[in-house]
Amino acid sequence: MLAQTELPQGVYNPLSPSKAAFYSAILPGMGQIYNKKYWKAPIVWGALAGTTYLYIDNNSIYKRYRTAFKLRKAGLQDEFTLIDAAGNTTVLISEAGLENAQKQLRENRDLALLSSVLVYVLQIVEASVNAHLLQFNTDDSLTFRPALMPDNMNLANTVVGFHLKYKF
Repeated sequence: MLAQTELPQGVYNPLSPSKAAFYSAILPGMGQIYNKKYWKAPIVWGALAGTTYLYIDNNSIYKRYRTAFKLRKAGLQDEFTLIDAAGNTTVLISEAGLENAQKQLRENRDLALLSSVLVYVLQIVEASVNAHLLQFNTDDSLTFRPALMPDNMNLANTVVGFHLKYKF
């Protein structure tokens, strides 16, 4: 079987889009490399790395606030409660503040996870569609040439339009 680059001009390779999608599913960005669109792979990797970082960061901060909330409910000291040498207690964040922070961080974490999944799926779709479009016939009979045509019936007014001509 001929590889994608060895096919004669005008021959359609039906396995190319599925290969690109498969490669992207196995290793994100690999479908873009298979399609010889090397500049897209770092974009995919950066998007996945960014959303993964946001997920990990929000999850770790969420766990800090969740632990502090549980300790406070149990009547123990947490990282947001300071006790000085005289025994005075200073609360830096209230219980309501801890609850609101948990809620917001959980939403941010879940949104980052959803974004990661979305980027992963979109890069698979992009690789497949790009492989389809690489095989699209783009010869001169498929060009679009806009032209201004005078209106012979009414010479005083200029009419703008387009004429569509195609051949098989």
